[in-house]
Amino acid sequence: MTEMWLKDPDAIYRLSFERARAATDLSRLPPDLHEVALRLVHACARPEIAVEIAASLGAVAAGLDALARGAPILVDSRMTSAGITRAFLPPNVDVVCILDEASVAARAEAGATTRSSAGIEALAERLGGSIVAIGNAPTALFRLLEVAAADARRRPALVLGFPVGFVGAAESKAALIASDLSFIALKGAFGGSALAAAAVNALALGARERR
Repeated sequence: MTEMWLKDPDAIYRLSFERARAATDLSRLPPDLHEVALRLVHACARPEIAVEIAASLGAVAAGLDALARGAPILVDSRMTSAGITRAFLPPNVDVVCILDEASVAARAEAGATTRSSAGIEALAERLGGSIVAIGNAPTALFRLLEVAAADARRRPALVLGFPVGFVGAAESKAALIASDLSFIALKGAFGGSALAAAAVNALALGARERR
C-alpha cells in the first residue's frame, strides 16, 4: 500500500497551520488577536469558532506584559496545564494547578462546591496580576469573577475563559465578557482545556518574539 500520510512533524505542523489560516475568516478580529484565533482553530479543527471569539480591548497586550513580568499562569485543571508548551514560556513563568492538593478537596467539601471553584479560592492571594486559564470548569470562572469583584488586589492581568459544557459554560463566559476584567473567551458551550492551553501558547509565542 502506498503511504499517503505525512510523518515529518515539521511538515505536519507547517501544513496544519497553513490550512487553518486558509480556512479561517479573521476579518472581524483585530490584528493582534489573529495568532490567538489561529491557535484556537488549530487546536480543535473548527474554523467556524472564529466568529465566537471575544476579547476585551488590549487583552493580548495585557497577557504579553504579564508574561514579561514573570506573572504565573493559574489553571483550573491538569489537562489545561498539560497542554501548555513549557518551552514557549519565559523561563521565570510558573504554571500552577493545585486541583489535587488535599487542602483544596477539604475546602470544596466544606463549602459544598467543586474542587475547581475551591482551587480559585485557595489561589486568591496569587490572582493579582496573574494569567488565569480556565478550560473545563464554569464554577472556577464564576468564583474567579466573584473573588476579583470583591477585592481589586485579586484582579488577574488576563482571564482566558474557555470552560466547556451544558451547565454554566455559556453563562460563565457571558458573565466574564460583561465584567470589567481583561479577557479572551469563546462564547457558548464549546470550549475545553485544549483551547485554554492553545491561547496560553499563542501568548507565550508572542512574548518570545518580543524578547
